[in-house]
Amino acid sequence: MHSPNNFPNLKPFVKWVGGKTTSIPSLLEYIPEHISTYVEPFVGSGAVLMALNFDKAIINDSNSELINAYNVIKSNLGELEVYLSTLIYDRKLYDEIRSWDREPDFDKRSAVERAARFIFLMKTCYNGLYRVSKKNFFNTPFGNYKNPTICDTQTLEACSSFLNHKDIRMLCQDYQSLLDVIPEDSFVYLDPPYFPVSKTANFTQYQSGNFKQDEHQRLYEFCMELHRRGIKFLQSNSDVPHIRELYRDFNINTVAVSRRINSNTSKRNAVNELIITNYDKESLELLKIG
Repeated sequence: MHSPNNFPNLKPFVKWVGGKTTSIPSLLEYIPEHISTYVEPFVGSGAVLMALNFDKAIINDSNSELINAYNVIKSNLGELEVYLSTLIYDRKLYDEIRSWDREPDFDKRSAVERAARFIFLMKTCYNGLYRVSKKNFFNTPFGNYKNPTICDTQTLEACSSFLNHKDIRMLCQDYQSLLDVIPEDSFVYLDPPYFPVSKTANFTQYQSGNFKQDEHQRLYEFCMELHRRGIKFLQSNSDVPHIRELYRDFNINTVAVSRRINSNTSKRNAVNELIITNYDKESLELLKIG
């Protein structure tokens, strides 16, 4: 059994669509007990990262605002907490802060300001959905909450302690470039934007340049390269025929998870997701493919 990380109150500092908090017990059944270097190319809110013990980790996400928040929580927590403590749950303030990225000099705002904006928006927007327009402007509407905790000091301090005590390299680049830095003895967990289960399932579009079908083909080739190098990986994805066919030579298992994004709460029922591995769950031996 995996032993939990010894960081009280450790949990993701924001909600994240597709976050793995509820799936962790199922995922841990497939993840090796001992990991030399843990690699997560689509880290999101980091639920799986925070559930594991490892010596070293490399985490990555193409969302620069998310990775900036991780860096600020690690290195400048005090200023971040002061800034967050001045923000209130208010629609007018939400609209004002959301519009910052329309400013021509948005990238000149301090890292702390941008991290506070990111956390504030994720705590107060509709369903914690990070979504941007084609111009890369954050466009999720204001959420309906009773009294959201904007400055969750306990969680932020636990995350900061975790990031400072662990050897974690944080990157913001295309996942493909990780092939240049992943050590041979790594374990890679992939939680990409899921293949849509229907034509209206557009929640993968949380970032400009969203994952389309050809992106899943590129991801498959990335996984094949990991396998050729003898690097174990586990991927989560939607249970659709295209993904089952693409990874037919690998081990495919299903896990039931609750869907939380639907605006109709009666439709937030359990759905099957795929767990794809290039190794045997019991022996941890790599599969013979090709």
